Amino acid sequence: MRYQFVDCRWQLGAPGEGRRLYLAGHVPGASFLDVDGDLSAPPRDDGGRHPLPSADAFAEAAGRAGIGDGVFVVAYDAGMNGGAARLWWLLRHFGHDGVAVLGGGIEGWHGPLRSGAEEVEPARFEPRPRADTIEAEELAARLGDERLLIVDARSPERYRGAADVDPVGGRIPGARNVPFGEAFPPPQDVLDAEEIVVYCGSGITACVDLLALAQHGRPDAKLYPGSWSDWSRRGLPLERD
Repeated sequence: MRYQFVDCRWQLGAPGEGRRLYLAGHVPGASFLDVDGDLSAPPRDDGGRHPLPSADAFAEAAGRAGIGDGVFVVAYDAGMNGGAARLWWLLRHFGHDGVAVLGGGIEGWHGPLRSGAEEVEPARFEPRPRADTIEAEELAARLGDERLLIVDARSPERYRGAADVDPVGGRIPGARNVPFGEAFPPPQDVLDAEEIVVYCGSGITACVDLLALAQHGRPDAKLYPGSWSDWSRRGLPLERD
């Protein structure tokens, strides 16, 4: 088995910052995948700010990054801010289970760094999508279903509706707030839920909560990919404190 480090650093509202950091210094041999350009499709009104990439688009990006059968991926970012967890989730979503996230992000790497671009051997990635998402229509139809726990991974301020990067603030009715920065370990009542769906602002940091849930025995939790950036534009019910 071959190992491939993948740098997934990014910064919300600063396109290109992740690649700049990668070129300045990365784990030797690491490839780079951009959250905005590789791990997401272009923004759209019916899919939010970071829609899931198509199977073909993700396969092309993953293959270019050296990911294929027999390759174990170690993803890292700037300290669990969503980029590495997003790649972890997408790889599993498309059927590739050989992936881990470097604890602590690049600060958890105690070896040397290398600057500049890398010559990464391309691979062939064969996507095998799994049914591990839920869309707005189904989620709206299940509001009030006691079997389903909705988890909001955003900050408490955004959860309450006090501040948001989207035009409308608030949360999905009944959602439980587990901020991604406090996801490890998940609260016991969340782990005990019959069904779990996680959302955030646009489907990136929700993957941190999903990673934590998987590590604590709930790999069955689903992602609402469009998240609040999709829900808030549809005129669907919302709550605010």
